[in-house]
This record gives sequence, structure tokens and C-alpha cells, in this order.
Amino acid sequence: CVSSRYGWRTFAIEAALIAFAALFLFPIYVLVVQALKEPAELAASPLGLPTRLYLGNFVEAWTSARIGPALMSSTIVTGTSILLLVVLGSLGAYVLARQRPKVANLVLMFFVLGIILPFQLALIPLYQLIKNLGLLGSYAAMILFHTGGLLPLAVFLFTGFLRNSTRSYEEAALIDGASHLQTYAHVVLPLLRPVTGTVVILSAIIIWNDFFTPLLYLSGSGRQTVPVAIYSFVGQYLSQWELIFAGLIIGSAPILLAFLFLQHSVIKGFASGLKG
Repeated sequence: CVSSRYGWRTFAIEAALIAFAALFLFPIYVLVVQALKEPAELAASPLGLPTRLYLGNFVEAWTSARIGPALMSSTIVTGTSILLLVVLGSLGAYVLARQRPKVANLVLMFFVLGIILPFQLALIPLYQLIKNLGLLGSYAAMILFHTGGLLPLAVFLFTGFLRNSTRSYEEAALIDGASHLQTYAHVVLPLLRPVTGTVVILSAIIIWNDFFTPLLYLSGSGRQTVPVAIYSFVGQYLSQWELIFAGLIIGSAPILLAFLFLQHSVIKGFASGLKG
């Protein structure tokens, strides 16, 4: 009987898991509660439940920080960067996965170094390069930065997935007269769909939430992204926390919806991509 197996140890484990989950949910509770309070009520009771749902913070955050244009900027930068990452990363991984192991492993090690090494090491040279190219204040600067910075991760995941996938479909297409590029487009790319979801959502989270790079490359251009727009509510002597939290909810909604839509592909693709 299942009920007879339920003892104090099982109860203790369940209680610990519930407490652990509550620990992670507490910041979300604070975020939502403070975004739905009027400033006076927030000052009087920061962590208490609101006496009434106040949506004025969302309206003011949308208009004051120009979150609408910021969402558009974040969408352009994130969407274009992800498209380039998927195309370039899958093409590079296709070549590496089908090359001789010794050569491919050596090249792959350089991509792994690109994941390990912090981008701050090249911050000043990259900024000088973007400035010399005349791309400061443009979307192209952000797209080039994120595509180059996240390409090693995309190649690593795509290569791991392809090395554990069958080659029979590719070989059949090549025997039928298809070129390697046609085989990639019509056979390999559809097979990469699970890990593509992983690459898309991981890259989207990193790019969408990036604050420092847009602040550096898009400063004063009017093309600010969502994190930079929300930061406008942070002052030296006073921070408008109710507007900050409301802006965070608005800004995180698109990426949260994308994750919920792609979560199955994320889990499946990540597991397959790292399988040894």
C-alpha cells in the first residue's frame, strides 16, 4: 500500500522541498506585490499585501520610461541576433560534427574557450573597434556583439546534438545528388529543431536581460533597450521602486512567454546536446 510507505522521512523531504520552493518564490512575491501598490502604501508596508490592486504604476512606467520603444529595440536586437546565431551556429556545427574527430575537437576547444573566457577581457578593444567602424548608437553594434559573444555556446550545443544523431538521412540525401548545403537546409536543420529551441531561449534570456552592453553602445541614441529604460527610475537620492518593479514585470513578460512556449524543446534539446 502506497499510504503505508508515507512516513516522517517523506514528510520531512516534502516540507524541505516546499520551503526551498518558497525561498525562490519570495522574490517574485515581492516583485508583484510592490508593483501593485500606491507609493504611500508601499512606503508604509513594503512586504504586505496591497489593500487594492493599483495599476497606475504600469501605466506610468510605460509612458515615463518609454518602455514601448524600448521593447521594440530589445525585440530587434534579440530577434536578429538569435536568427544569426541559429544559422551560423548550426552551419559551423554541421561542419565540425562531420569532420575528422581530431581536427574537429581541436577547433571545438577554441569555441569552448569562447564560453569560458569573460567578455570583459576584450571590452575596451571591442568598444574601440565598434567606434572605428562608426556603429556606436546603432542596432548593428549590439547585434554583432551578441552574435559573436554567444556563437561559441550555439556551436557547442549544436555540435553535441549532431554528434549523437544518425547520419543515415544525410547520407541518403547525398547519394540522391543533393549538395552539402541542400542537405543542411532540408535534412540537418529540421533535425536540429529540439536543440534550436534551447539555443533560442538561452540566447534570448542573455540578450534580453543584458544591461551593461546597451548602456555602453547605445547611450544617447534613443534606441535604449528594456533594462536601460527601467534603470531611468533609479536615482542618486531616490529610486521609484514601484515603477521599477512594474517595468520589470512588463519587460520580463515577453521572454517569460517565449520560455513557456519553448520549455519542452529547451529541456529536450539541452539534454540531447550535452549527451556524451
